[in-house]
Amino acid sequence: MRILLTGASGFIGQHLLQALLAEGHEVVCAVRRVEKTDDPRLSFIHADFTKDTDKSVWLARLSGIEAVINTVGIFRESGAQTFDRLHVRTPRALFAACAESHDVHMVVQLSALGADQEADTAYHLSKKAADDYLAALPVRAAIVQPSLVYGSDGASARVFKALASMPFALRFGDAPQLVQPVHVDDVVAAIVALLRRRLYLDQDLGHEGSARRIPLAGPDALPFTDYLAALRASMGMGRLRVLRLPGGVARGLARFGRWLPGGLLDPETLRMLDRGNSGAPGPLLRLLGRPARPITSFVLEPRAERARARLDWLLPILRISIALVWIVTAIVSAFVYPVADSYELLARTGIPAELRPPMLYGASAFDLLLGLGILFLKRRRWLWLAQLGLIGFYTVVIAWKLPEFLVHPYGPLTKNLPMLAAIWLLYQVEDEEN
Repeated sequence: MRILLTGASGFIGQHLLQALLAEGHEVVCAVRRVEKTDDPRLSFIHADFTKDTDKSVWLARLSGIEAVINTVGIFRESGAQTFDRLHVRTPRALFAACAESHDVHMVVQLSALGADQEADTAYHLSKKAADDYLAALPVRAAIVQPSLVYGSDGASARVFKALASMPFALRFGDAPQLVQPVHVDDVVAAIVALLRRRLYLDQDLGHEGSARRIPLAGPDALPFTDYLAALRASMGMGRLRVLRLPGGVARGLARFGRWLPGGLLDPETLRMLDRGNSGAPGPLLRLLGRPARPITSFVLEPRAERARARLDWLLPILRISIALVWIVTAIVSAFVYPVADSYELLARTGIPAELRPPMLYGASAFDLLLGLGILFLKRRRWLWLAQLGLIGFYTVVIAWKLPEFLVHPYGPLTKNLPMLAAIWLLYQVEDEEN
């Protein structure tokens, strides 16, 4: 078949793309950044889910397309990437175009377990809005609703493995918080099976009508902290210690967490966690023709994944520590340390009297900006280089002009060595990730 795949650059989309090509399908990827390819079965077209909310835009892209798979999704809103646009308005325009197209005869919508009548979060409600719209159209469709999807290259899996590798895990409140993780390979295999069968499914796979809602849940439903414990065991680590927090404390932390950059917990996340994310494993079993992969088989390289998991929470702590060094240094230099003593040190390095105030407060301001930049900028590679240069310059000048600091019992200069090593490590890691 000739298939239009949206979200091909995403986690599930990338896995699905490779599986579709392996099945012999011709795939047209609708992406924001068009790529070049030498594969005659693969092509790219430009599409932007933040803007393409008109049916006519999609209808023009569906010529010769036999099936459409929508895998676009976000877990949190950011800028123009809102639930309303990415989960509701643009998918509705796409689905309406599919219903009018003379070529498209099947649609697969990647939704989420929990996008149902009991949905009460913006994420689930937006997914449900698109699902309901698709279900009402005169087009054959499958709405697949996976539980937590695991993949070694998935962002959520990295977060969960990082949490599992920490000294202890937090248990928020007393709700069961059941999850039923499913491996990305099984999710992809299920979608491929739907395409093979052209959606002529057994009646017990979904509801009557042109659209079917199909839960994709793994074989085991268990509390979230037990899932973390299973991942920890698979990585070859000891027993997971769990710190239980009362519900009121958990809700207070969630309200605070919503304001933290990159925070994992907010009120909506806590509500989804308390509600649980489990479903019947039967539909996935019947689509695959075999049992889904158990959690114990998720981690394939325990040693490497254990090291990666630890780095995923240790590196942010290192970044924050270095940021605090610069911020505290700026505050102490500008407001705490005696100004006369600072001017004396500057004089001994050869700074003229008229330049000492701007040098002192200018350096303090620059230190403060470095610290804030580490905390809030998304791209920090140039910041690490700036710090390496600045610390190296300070070290050389002080060692030359103020040699007593070389043999000071507190080691103010020798302590720059581990600081430089830590900054170089962060530079190298962010080079790989960006």
